[in-house]
Amino acid sequence: MKELISIRTECYSGFKADETPKCFMWKGKRHEVRRVIDRWYQWDSEQKHPVSDYFKIETDDGEQYLLKHEIEHNKWYLCMPGSLGDQEEEDN
Repeated sequence: MKELISIRTECYSGFKADETPKCFMWKGKRHEVRRVIDRWYQWDSEQKHPVSDYFKIETDDGEQYLLKHEIEHNKWYLCMPGSLGDQEEEDN
């Protein structure tokens, strides 16, 4: 299981609230989102996991991060850095 770090975000709100992240704060630094590389929705009919949106993003400094938004509780998390590589290995 990947470690989740609670973070504050500022989001674009279009069709729905908190539609996509614009920036997030982590380790006392503001990280501006340059682009959303990928996004997916997690839903579990057995309700073992909270309904969530995931965003693979690139920041203005070129770093990539995976953000999780738990929709029901409106909580944002950063999946521990380095976990993107783990996910890509699992996908192959």
